[in-house]
Amino acid sequence: MIQYHSAINKIMGTISSTEFMCARCAKLFKTCCQDREIYITPADTTRITDFCNRHDFTEWCAPSDQDYSDQSDDPVWDRHVFRIDRKRRILRRTSSGDCTFLGLSGCILPVTVRPLVCRLHPFMYTAAGIGVDPAPDCPKCLVPDGMTVFDALHMSTEQALLWHRMLYEEILSENDYDNRTDF
Repeated sequence: MIQYHSAINKIMGTISSTEFMCARCAKLFKTCCQDREIYITPADTTRITDFCNRHDFTEWCAPSDQDYSDQSDDPVWDRHVFRIDRKRRILRRTSSGDCTFLGLSGCILPVTVRPLVCRLHPFMYTAAGIGVDPAPDCPKCLVPDGMTVFDALHMSTEQALLWHRMLYEEILSENDYDNRTDF
């Protein structure tokens, strides 16, 4: 464990504290863009299609992480995101696991086009609201002293709350999956 922290500290010494937090993360770890299955709403799909004139970026699949299947803490998510076969719409990933929209400098989609779950990451949330702490796997060690994760991500609380509200409005606009036949 001491060797791990020593290696992180050595690498951290070569990374600019003014560099965007996600860019710093990508230099040290596999990022959320590289190892997550990203749920997208129908409105996310429309925004992305309108921006890039592509339709080949979604697929329906069950979560590869079975812990994700347990959404008992968020019945809205459980009822409206998952179909009865427990699949949900996600962004396709490349064979390496990267998001199909991950470029050399990060996401190629403008913030206003990115899926709402991407805009909200790394914050934990349910239909009831947003948690004050980032996801456990977020490398909080990259946040400069005196800053919050919100600050480091250049995200205001107001913006996060707006995206959260949009996400759940879009989730609620999903068809009732108990009656879906399009799978």
